Amino acid sequence: MSEPDEDFAAMFEASLQAKRVARGQTIEGTIVAIGREVALVDVGSKGEAAIEIAELKDADGNLEVAVGDRLLATVVSTVGGLTLSRKLVRGAATGRQLEDAFRSGLPVQGKVEKAVKGGYEVRIAGQRGFCPFSQIDIVRTEPSSHEGHVYDFRIIEYKDGGKNLVVSRRALLEEQQQASAAEVRRSIVAGAVMTGRVTSVREFGAFVDLGVGVQGLLHVSEMGWSRVSDTSQLVKPGDEITVKVLRVDEGQQKISLGLKQLTADPWSRVPATYEIGQVVTGRVTRLAEFGAFVELEPGVEGLAHVSTFAPTGRTEAWSTMVKPETNAVFEILSIDLEKKRMGLALVPEGSARGLNVNGGAAEQEAGEMHEAAGGDDVGFGSLADKLRGALRPRDK
Repeated sequence: MSEPDEDFAAMFEASLQAKRVARGQTIEGTIVAIGREVALVDVGSKGEAAIEIAELKDADGNLEVAVGDRLLATVVSTVGGLTLSRKLVRGAATGRQLEDAFRSGLPVQGKVEKAVKGGYEVRIAGQRGFCPFSQIDIVRTEPSSHEGHVYDFRIIEYKDGGKNLVVSRRALLEEQQQASAAEVRRSIVAGAVMTGRVTSVREFGAFVDLGVGVQGLLHVSEMGWSRVSDTSQLVKPGDEITVKVLRVDEGQQKISLGLKQLTADPWSRVPATYEIGQVVTGRVTRLAEFGAFVELEPGVEGLAHVSTFAPTGRTEAWSTMVKPETNAVFEILSIDLEKKRMGLALVPEGSARGLNVNGGAAEQEAGEMHEAAGGDDVGFGSLADKLRGALRPRDK
């Protein structure tokens, strides 16, 4: 046989194969081209088939396939070429097609007729199927809200020649969610700033949905630079918040989020604001066995160690000098910027040092007057010295 004859024979055989493809048959092929409205699928000796682009997109309108991907679909038309579909249209599927769909996992289209005991009656290709309440959606919904709707389902049980059909819509929704979640996870990297919705609030923090069910934990320690005693006062379920991704543990599928990182760290201002020996006013936030924690400003906290309190002769009597949620005057003893620690000492009431709070305006004024007097320490003295003298008990 000559080469032209061989080519003609091959083409004739291919045409015969294409004619043998029946409507409703499930076939597999490779996507070879993607256009605006249709994609072309190479189905081997059967030639090329067309499938609508809309069937290749997810719920958000994103294309789920690329050239070279394998595709399992059903022949819905052989007129003018092969037309494929990835789902069986309601009313157009035969019993054989339903069985093929069950074995291949191909979605089928059905109408929710009514709610019955334990689930819904679903009409598929003229046959009655059953969808349990738990399989109609991912979230809990009112039973009546689905009646009359046409959905895509997956057949999860096929018995008695199709007379006993059990279907699930949830299985398809979860697959779509997982595909979308994978896309969202690719965008979640350490340092990314994202918007999410608070799903639940606990004592240790809040869970935030970053999209399609992908959740991260906003720990209480990452909510604010100040100590957060009640998480529910800061965020509530349903709140939309902007957070920063701190860590992503792919192995554990854990995402750590931060809220305070979106604002400047108060400790970055400490070198310019505080110095050793400075007298400041602080709020006692809590007491521990080893001392009192004092907040100088939101996010900047120091410790007045028990050893810095004046001896009283009684164990733990120091704690009577400071009470939580009260203000007192403290002197800064040490500053550790790297560890963000500050050592403080309580300034006794009536002490001259207490007059020099937050930099000592009186001492600054005294310094200016001292310079104006020519630096004569003995003849003029300082305003601070005179104030200290006024506080000393007078001889009776």
